[in-house]
Amino acid sequence: MDENQNPNNQLNIELSEEIADGIYSNLAIITHSNSEFVIDFVKVMPGVPKAKVKSRILLTPQHAKRLAAALADNISKFESIHGTIKQTEAIGLPMNFGGPTAQA
Repeated sequence: MDENQNPNNQLNIELSEEIADGIYSNLAIITHSNSEFVIDFVKVMPGVPKAKVKSRILLTPQHAKRLAAALADNISKFESIHGTIKQTEAIGLPMNFGGPTAQA
Protein backbone atom coordinates (compact mmCIF):
# COMPACT_ATOMS: atom_id res chain seq x y z
CA MET A 1 0.00 0.00 0.00
CA ASP A 2 1.23 3.49 -0.88
CA GLU A 3 2.24 5.54 2.20
CA ASN A 4 -0.19 8.32 1.10
CA GLN A 5 -3.20 5.99 1.03
CA ASN A 6 -5.43 5.57 4.04
CA PRO A 7 -6.64 2.01 4.68
CA ASN A 8 -10.20 3.36 5.16
CA ASN A 9 -10.13 4.68 1.58
CA GLN A 10 -10.03 8.28 2.84
CA LEU A 11 -7.71 10.94 1.49
CA ASN A 12 -5.57 12.79 4.01
CA ILE A 13 -5.42 16.42 2.78
CA GLU A 14 -2.89 18.85 4.22
CA LEU A 15 -3.63 22.60 4.25
CA SER A 16 -0.69 24.93 4.93
CA GLU A 17 -1.24 28.24 6.74
CA GLU A 18 -0.29 30.20 3.62
CA ILE A 19 -2.85 28.41 1.46
CA ALA A 20 -5.48 28.49 4.23
CA ASP A 21 -5.40 32.31 4.12
CA GLY A 22 -6.80 32.14 0.59
CA ILE A 23 -6.55 34.60 -2.27
CA TYR A 24 -9.39 37.03 -3.02
CA SER A 25 -10.74 36.98 -6.56
CA ASN A 26 -13.73 38.75 -8.11
CA LEU A 27 -13.22 37.56 -11.69
CA ALA A 28 -12.51 34.13 -13.15
CA ILE A 29 -11.42 33.73 -16.76
CA ILE A 30 -11.87 30.22 -18.11
CA THR A 31 -10.21 28.91 -21.27
CA HIS A 32 -9.80 25.39 -22.58
CA SER A 33 -8.02 23.22 -25.10
CA ASN A 34 -8.88 19.68 -26.13
CA SER A 35 -6.98 18.32 -23.10
CA GLU A 36 -7.31 20.85 -20.28
CA PHE A 37 -9.30 23.67 -18.72
CA VAL A 38 -7.48 26.71 -17.36
CA ILE A 39 -9.10 28.92 -14.72
CA ASP A 40 -7.36 32.22 -14.01
CA PHE A 41 -8.53 33.95 -10.83
CA VAL A 42 -8.15 37.74 -11.00
CA LYS A 43 -8.67 40.60 -8.54
CA VAL A 44 -10.14 43.63 -10.31
CA MET A 45 -10.15 46.90 -8.38
CA PRO A 46 -12.51 49.79 -9.18
CA GLY A 47 -10.82 52.59 -11.13
CA VAL A 48 -7.66 50.56 -11.75
CA PRO A 49 -7.23 49.74 -15.45
CA LYS A 50 -4.82 46.85 -14.81
CA ALA A 51 -5.47 43.57 -12.98
CA LYS A 52 -3.20 40.65 -12.17
CA VAL A 53 -3.93 36.96 -12.27
CA LYS A 54 -3.67 35.92 -8.62
CA SER A 55 -3.93 32.17 -9.18
CA ARG A 56 -4.16 29.72 -12.10
CA ILE A 57 -5.70 26.27 -11.86
CA LEU A 58 -5.28 23.61 -14.58
CA LEU A 59 -7.87 20.83 -14.79
CA THR A 60 -8.61 17.84 -16.97
CA PRO A 61 -11.98 18.09 -18.76
CA GLN A 62 -13.35 15.34 -16.50
CA HIS A 63 -12.27 17.15 -13.34
CA ALA A 64 -13.63 20.46 -14.67
CA LYS A 65 -17.03 18.80 -15.14
CA ARG A 66 -16.91 17.33 -11.59
CA LEU A 67 -15.96 20.78 -10.25
CA ALA A 68 -18.86 22.42 -12.10
CA ALA A 69 -21.30 19.85 -10.65
CA ALA A 70 -19.91 20.24 -7.12
CA LEU A 71 -20.08 24.04 -7.36
CA ALA A 72 -23.68 23.91 -8.65
CA ASP A 73 -24.60 21.58 -5.76
CA ASN A 74 -22.99 23.90 -3.19
CA ILE A 75 -24.67 26.98 -4.66
CA SER A 76 -28.02 25.20 -4.48
CA LYS A 77 -27.43 24.30 -0.82
CA PHE A 78 -26.29 27.88 -0.03
CA GLU A 79 -29.39 29.38 -1.70
CA SER A 80 -31.73 27.00 0.12
CA ILE A 81 -30.45 28.47 3.39
CA HIS A 82 -29.66 32.10 2.47
CA GLY A 83 -31.93 32.80 -0.50
CA THR A 84 -31.17 33.38 -4.15
CA ILE A 85 -27.79 34.90 -4.94
CA LYS A 86 -28.41 38.12 -6.85
CA GLN A 87 -26.42 38.58 -10.05
CA THR A 88 -24.50 41.83 -10.32
CA GLU A 89 -23.51 43.60 -13.49
CA ALA A 90 -20.87 41.74 -15.43
CA ILE A 91 -17.54 43.47 -15.88
CA GLY A 92 -17.22 44.52 -19.52
CA LEU A 93 -13.72 43.36 -20.32
CA PRO A 94 -12.68 42.72 -23.92
CA MET A 95 -10.56 39.63 -23.32
CA ASN A 96 -9.52 36.93 -25.74
CA PHE A 97 -6.56 34.80 -24.79
CA GLY A 98 -6.50 32.80 -28.00
CA GLY A 99 -9.11 30.22 -27.11
CA PRO A 100 -12.72 29.78 -26.09
CA THR A 101 -13.29 31.97 -23.04
CA ALA A 102 -15.95 32.26 -20.39
CA GLN A 103 -16.09 34.62 -17.42
CA ALA A 104 -17.51 33.97 -13.98
